[in-house]
Amino acid sequence: MRIAVTGSIATDHLMTFPGRFSDQLLPDQLAQVSLSFLVDELEIRRGGIAANISFGLGSLGLNPLLVGSVGADFADYRAWLERHGVDCSGVHTSELRHTARFMCTTDTDHNQIASFYAGAMAEARNIELSPLGDLDLVLVSPNDPEAMVRHTDECRERGIPFAADPSQQLARMDGAEVRRLLGGARYLFTNEYEKALCEQKSGWTDGDVLDRVEIRVTTMGAKGVVIDRKGEPGLHVPAAPDVNKVEPTGVGDAFRAGFLAAVAWGLGLERAAQLGNLVAAHALETAGAQEYQLDRATLVERMAAAYGADASAEVAAHLL
Repeated sequence: MRIAVTGSIATDHLMTFPGRFSDQLLPDQLAQVSLSFLVDELEIRRGGIAANISFGLGSLGLNPLLVGSVGADFADYRAWLERHGVDCSGVHTSELRHTARFMCTTDTDHNQIASFYAGAMAEARNIELSPLGDLDLVLVSPNDPEAMVRHTDECRERGIPFAADPSQQLARMDGAEVRRLLGGARYLFTNEYEKALCEQKSGWTDGDVLDRVEIRVTTMGAKGVVIDRKGEPGLHVPAAPDVNKVEPTGVGDAFRAGFLAAVAWGLGLERAAQLGNLVAAHALETAGAQEYQLDRATLVERMAAAYGADASAEVAAHLL
């Protein structure tokens, strides 16, 4: 199964300030703030939702096609992804802009001051899927909003099954764009808040969404996942137990990688959600969205402990 993952590709620059931002802000001077914080730590991590999902799929033995826009500074990142099984032939390189960057400083109270530079991501709207060859599924994850609706339009026109994953870009999209993004999707991925926001922005009820989307997957953190289909009872899959929580960045992306890997293997929706939960647990236990490792023996053992021997055996048959 050839899966194309469209969306953001970025690097995260994460800094730590050993104090409180609030101590540096003068209430009577907020109209002319000019501050510089001397930070103690700087971590540069690979990120971007499409890249994170592709990394997870590649780590599970698939060869996903990453589709997005980057700058000429992407060479080292490209090599990393290709070493982890990601096909980067669908990545467009901008001649003018750098790869997107997220720059964030966190203080001792876990308050954050951050900036996001879209950079080359703005050129993703120019990417056409047709030259990329035959595709079995296209995941449309957060990206330049125009790129997102263009990809879903092209999938509908060409009859390619697609999964809609609007995530944080819901805040940028109006009702017409949300309806255009979701209509006809094979899968819709959201968390609980995004589910409600999709309905509010689109003007569609819960039932209206299920009239237009084949399978809706709603992640609920520690409460697990709910999968809904029209005319069928909802399927609840509990989260993986015994998780040592370290850092949540990229957890939702890891879930999508596990879920889509199981779909590509022909497994059912329950198994897909179970594997998604387990890959998400690995990401949650590691600092950095692409720093976790998926060892076959560990995955099989944890799958058995979390979801039983049958689930473990079905997944093990597809792991390298």
